[in-house]
Amino acid sequence: QVQLVESGGGLGQRGGSLPLSCEASGRVFLVYEMGWYRQSTGMQRELVATVNSDSQTNYADSVKGRFTITRDNAKHTVYLEMNSLKPEDTAVYYCNADILPRGAPRTNNYWGPGTQVTVSS
Repeated sequence: QVQLVESGGGLGQRGGSLPLSCEASGRVFLVYEMGWYRQSTGMQRELVATVNSDSQTNYADSVKGRFTITRDNAKHTVYLEMNSLKPEDTAVYYCNADILPRGAPRTNNYWGPGTQVTVSS
């Protein structure tokens, strides 16, 4: 079994900052791309940012220059530092990762349960 567990989030203020983290645990052998997605009420889930195992990053235009994604390969953890928050950043944020479990023949894609981020104006 492999699990993604998010932490952080909660209530932030316009212009403020909030950190998110997500750790892959369980029978983890290799972790490839990790990322963050978000889903606002009534909207489809959308990409926020991704980082591959070489730490190459990709960001949605809406968060470029404000959010920073990083990872710690030794801890199988991905981080999202959210700065200059806007009310439109309010959403449930989901961690996502491509993981090769121990003893498994192939990589699977996993999702965390999500963590709520609310930005007040």
